Amino acid sequence: MSSKKTSNKAAYTGLFAAIAASSCCIPPVIALIAGVGGSASALSWMEPFRPYLIGLAVVAIGYAWYNYYKLKNTDDCDCEIDEKPRWFQTKGFLIGITLFAAISISFPYYSHIFYPNNEKEVVIVNQSNIQTVNFDVKGMTCASCEQHVTHAVNELEGIVNVAASYEKANAKVEFDNTKTTKEDIEKAINSTGYKVISDE
Repeated sequence: MSSKKTSNKAAYTGLFAAIAASSCCIPPVIALIAGVGGSASALSWMEPFRPYLIGLAVVAIGYAWYNYYKLKNTDDCDCEIDEKPRWFQTKGFLIGITLFAAISISFPYYSHIFYPNNEKEVVIVNQSNIQTVNFDVKGMTCASCEQHVTHAVNELEGIVNVAASYEKANAKVEFDNTKTTKEDIEKAINSTGYKVISDE
């Protein structure tokens, strides 16, 4: 019985670690859906721990599977066993935990599907009105963060192109300066919870 409890604890630990591994990427999507952009970067501090949390999830869930098959092999003896195992002691439960953990860990790679395409077609009347500004942005940690910044900036009028990069910690924005301003773009980025680093 204690082995079953250990197996369950390992499965729950793995599940928690898998969710925690992507906790820096999930809030931007929730913030977009809920319309509360400022909380998007709330868990970005967890990003450096992501590899360790993924490792913990893999080890814990692997141990739960190992323990499950170890227990299954000992069930062949003439020992007295329960007639029917509880749901959280079944193979189906472990499969569910494993799949949910995999979906959680890979969340940053498919989170873009939650962001609707809000790019607008901009008619350029005078090419001299087109300005390109590079904003240094603090707090982006994954592709989900990039999508959040891009989505927020594209809400403004006159945006020709946005290229946000968490690796470079910046957002390069091309815009029509007769329709929007550098200050408006900075406010849009700051509204997501990530902060534009001022040169001043």
